[in-house]
Amino acid sequence: MGTSVLSLRMDGELLERLRHHAAKRGMSVQDYVVQTLIRDDFDERFQTAVEETEKFYGVNGVT
Repeated sequence: MGTSVLSLRMDGELLERLRHHAAKRGMSVQDYVVQTLIRDDFDERFQTAVEETEKFYGVNGVT
């Protein structure tokens, strides 16, 4: 998989908050943002999988 560039425009306060969160984890702002997006994408895909499973088996599951 190749890489691409995404440019973001944000206010200074948000950037400082991102720097603070990234620094607490020993990460660059870029790495922190990418990891946050990856985690959010996983959460969405996982939730979709749970919903599809519930539809297939019913909300109570199999007994």
